[in-house]
Amino acid sequence: MTALVPRTSGTLAKATRSPVDDWPAEARQLADELAALYPAGDPLPAIAGAWIARQKRTNTRQTYARQYKVWDQYAREAGTHPFEARFTLAEAFSRYLETAPTLVPVKGGYRGERAPTGPPRSDTSRANLLSACSSFHAYAVRARGTGADPFDLVARPDIDADYSPTKGNTEDEAARLIDAAYEDGPRSYALVCVIYTMAMRLDMTLKAKVDKLGHSEGHRVLDVELKGGRHVLKPVPPETGHAIDVLLDGRTTGYIFQTRTGKPLDPKYVWKLLRRLAAKAGIKNAATFHPHVLKHDAVTHALGAPGAKLHHVQDFADHKDPRTTRRYDRRRGALSSSPAYGVAARLAERRTTAEQGE
Repeated sequence: MTALVPRTSGTLAKATRSPVDDWPAEARQLADELAALYPAGDPLPAIAGAWIARQKRTNTRQTYARQYKVWDQYAREAGTHPFEARFTLAEAFSRYLETAPTLVPVKGGYRGERAPTGPPRSDTSRANLLSACSSFHAYAVRARGTGADPFDLVARPDIDADYSPTKGNTEDEAARLIDAAYEDGPRSYALVCVIYTMAMRLDMTLKAKVDKLGHSEGHRVLDVELKGGRHVLKPVPPETGHAIDVLLDGRTTGYIFQTRTGKPLDPKYVWKLLRRLAAKAGIKNAATFHPHVLKHDAVTHALGAPGAKLHHVQDFADHKDPRTTRRYDRRRGALSSSPAYGVAARLAERRTTAEQGE
């Protein structure tokens, strides 16, 4: 019997890749930008990048990175390292946001040039920015094993849960927009049809792939990814399905809405496209029209349809909370639709019946 002889212990292979290599682009970009502002060896850029990397959605990563840089610049201009910031500085930052102008594109400037000439942030925007800062510091505390979140006790703006700043359009205006998209070409037409008739968010629309189109229970469907990674089958109406088929022209792979190089359309391109189409359709506020207006209109119009049921529209809009769906209802509170009239009419009918029986 041959005795088992332990192998000579080996040495670890030399590292050939860094965890940073597996970060999404938004995380690497933020870490690189911050590394240029802090001394070599400062842990903040790496921790900020790791914080961004753990966010699941591209939109969230982009938004958080943009929001954090506002706070980072404020802290540095106050002569304070963000890891050393106290509650008093975070609270002062909250007050600063109430009046600070926002960055807007410079007309006639170079590509991407922005200047602080926009209006101050809304209550919702300020609340979101403060939440992002708190999220960063909470992550940093766990990563470093020390420190505290200076935003933990900072009061957030009071937000009306029933308020939606999005301005809706009538069904006639939506129809004019779709007509303008049809005249613009197959891609524009299919894009507007998908967002409006399927109540799709822009990120969902641009991530949708051809191989996710299929059939279920006699319906043509599209498998889409919602916030948080959850998937749902969205029914594709016949007219919208036809628009998609014309656009694809037999193509069976790739993104439904893609460039000539096979990449998904740039969201900025879609924003500009919709504003151009809105102007062509004669829609008010065309200069501020954006993709979510289409989804907002779809939900509003669905809620206003005869016999509409809130839970059906909620599913249509992919909302977890029916209160979110209700915020889209521009008919909410309309005097002509108040149940008061029905309640009073039924009461009067009962009284009349009782009097006739006496």
